[in-house]
Amino acid sequence: MVTPETSLDHPVAESLRTRHAHLARRLGDAVTYDADVATFADVGTDWAALAELLGPGRMADLFSSEATPPADWEPMFELAGLQLIFAGDAPGASSVPIVDLGEADYPAVRALIDATRPGPFWPRTPELGTYLGVRDDDGTLIAMAGERLQPPGWTEISAVCTLPSARGQGLAGALVGELVRRIHARGDRPFLHLAEANTAALRVYERLGFVLRRRVVFRGFRTPGGDA
Repeated sequence: MVTPETSLDHPVAESLRTRHAHLARRLGDAVTYDADVATFADVGTDWAALAELLGPGRMADLFSSEATPPADWEPMFELAGLQLIFAGDAPGASSVPIVDLGEADYPAVRALIDATRPGPFWPRTPELGTYLGVRDDDGTLIAMAGERLQPPGWTEISAVCTLPSARGQGLAGALVGELVRRIHARGDRPFLHLAEANTAALRVYERLGFVLRRRVVFRGFRTPGGDA
């Protein structure tokens, strides 16, 4: 299946206007996720509409969009990042005992997220896609990986994390490999984002078959009005 890479140029907008439309809020040309799913937003061409959609003094997480907001939008963060796409062959099933995570697993997922801080994660973030995990002999969730943005033809791998006490066992690689296998099985191609400074993670992903597509800058701004 041919999957044009152009949908990766604006992955938030492409996701929200297609396969994640059921999780979207819209006003005019602006679109964002439900607030308890994700904070990512796309302005389209209408900054006033995005400001009204989000509300005064709220964060507009523009992800990797290069759009420049008006001067009264306060910069909140800027982080150099990388966008990688999978260029290898889909792996076979792993020998690591991987389990699918559902709603009943959310307390364990939340505990792992709080302990490892892999990135933005909200109460309904698991609704974005499949989440997989590994539990130890006591049943504690010790590693996890999931899906996030889904522009047409692509699925982003995200929330890859392992408890410090369980690192060095190849769990993250096994989880990412299983997601790659499943993503390929349904006709999509995997991609992911990471901070440019995270060179250790980059080496792991390169070993798994990911290659650099482009450098990006993650940016967030505060909408005008409200308490700063």
